[in-house]
Amino acid sequence: MQDAALLVIDVQDSFLRRPYWDESELPAYREAQLRLIAGAEARGVPVVNILHTDDDEPFRMESGLVKPQAWLTHRPAATFVKHVHNALTDSGLRPWLDARGIRRLVISGIRTEQCCETTTRVASDLGYEVDYVTEATLTFAMTHQPSGRVFSPAEIRERTELVLAGRFATIVGVDEALRRMEA
Repeated sequence: MQDAALLVIDVQDSFLRRPYWDESELPAYREAQLRLIAGAEARGVPVVNILHTDDDEPFRMESGLVKPQAWLTHRPAATFVKHVHNALTDSGLRPWLDARGIRRLVISGIRTEQCCETTTRVASDLGYEVDYVTEATLTFAMTHQPSGRVFSPAEIRERTELVLAGRFATIVGVDEALRRMEA
C-alpha cells in the first residue's frame, strides 16, 4: 500500500539503562517486530524509525544511547527524533508523511501504553488511519500507586487494545497488518 508507513517507535538503547528493563518478553517482540519490518519492506512500505530524547540521562543525546538497538539492522526510509510522547507534533514526521501522501500509519515499538499509544491517539485525531500492531510492541510490568497492584505486560497490552480499538485504531497482528498493506 503506497499510502502507508510503518513506524518503529523508540526501539533504542536508552531503555537498556532503565530499572524496569526486562528481557523476558523481548524474544517474541523482536521476532514480531523484525517480521513486520521485513514484510513492510517487501511490500514497498516505508519503514520510519522514531527515537526519543529528553532530559532523563539515558534519553539525553549526549548519553550515546539514543540509537536503534543493535538487532534493528534495516535501513529506514527516514529517522525522526521526538521530544514528547507522540511521534507527530515535534519531530518533523508529519510534514514528511503528508508530502508523500501517507494516510495510514502502522504502529510498532516500545512502549505499548506510552509512546506507541500516544502516537496512535494523536495520529487518529489528525485524521490518519491507524493500524496498531500490539504483538510488535513491547512494555514492562508497572505498579499502580497507591494500590501497589502490579500490572503485567499482558494486562497492559490488553488495556491498551481496549481503549484504542474502534476509537483510535484497528488492532491487528503482524500477519493482518501485512495483509492490510497489500490492500
